[in-house]
Amino acid sequence: MSYNTITVSNLTPTIGGEVSGIDLTAPLPAEQVEELHAAMADRLVLFFRDQKIGHEDHIRFANLFGGVHIAPSTKPWQVPGHPEVTIIHADADSKFVAGEDWHSDMSCDEHPPMGSVLYMHTIPPVGGDTVFSNMYAAYDALSPGMKAYLDGLTAVHDSAVGFGGITPEGMKLPRHSHPVIRTHPVTGRKCIYVNRGFTTHIEDVPAVESRAILSFLFEHVQHPQFQCRFRWQPHSIAFWDNRCAQHSAIWDYFPQTRSGFRVQILGEKPA
Repeated sequence: MSYNTITVSNLTPTIGGEVSGIDLTAPLPAEQVEELHAAMADRLVLFFRDQKIGHEDHIRFANLFGGVHIAPSTKPWQVPGHPEVTIIHADADSKFVAGEDWHSDMSCDEHPPMGSVLYMHTIPPVGGDTVFSNMYAAYDALSPGMKAYLDGLTAVHDSAVGFGGITPEGMKLPRHSHPVIRTHPVTGRKCIYVNRGFTTHIEDVPAVESRAILSFLFEHVQHPQFQCRFRWQPHSIAFWDNRCAQHSAIWDYFPQTRSGFRVQILGEKPA
């Protein structure tokens, strides 16, 4: 695609685009916003370098794409005074990091976020990349018979999975059912919508069948042909479409520090 106000450099033929010619610390002109929408529909995840944004800039950018989604399971990590902003941090004291399993953010919510905007200000000297995978491509690569089998099935997504099945005291964690194959509301394309990070089982099939099918799909979506890998630098931003992309945060930098903030964007009930 060609653009008038931005430049988008593709990371791979399948997914990912690095955007230049833009300043996210200031309000964006309408044409630039329109082109970002088009670039997102085309590339699924957009990357920005050298964007030293504050919380207000972060929230303003998210609001250009549909308002802010505040997930109940992120409450312990919300920035004081800015519940829209979640702290993403790992260091030498961390026992685990969020997002190591392949997942779509907060797919456990009734209306999962349309997208996520992650800003990282502190990066380890080496490592800490994030890998993204194209769920359109993953669906297209299925056999006709598998597509027919999956069409119409639903699966349960449970946020307690991320807490080892134990709900922290005082927290109410969401659990909802969504289609295994969803249709993207903007592009009209079908994509796989189950993920290792939240999906527990397929409904209305025997448990052994559910485990076998989910195991296959969890492995299938990780195929390198569907992926791009982003190497972070200080003050970089990744903005991805949760409806048609999954991602995995690679924790290969212990005991170094990796720190930033995330804002999520309102989405619709998967259909």
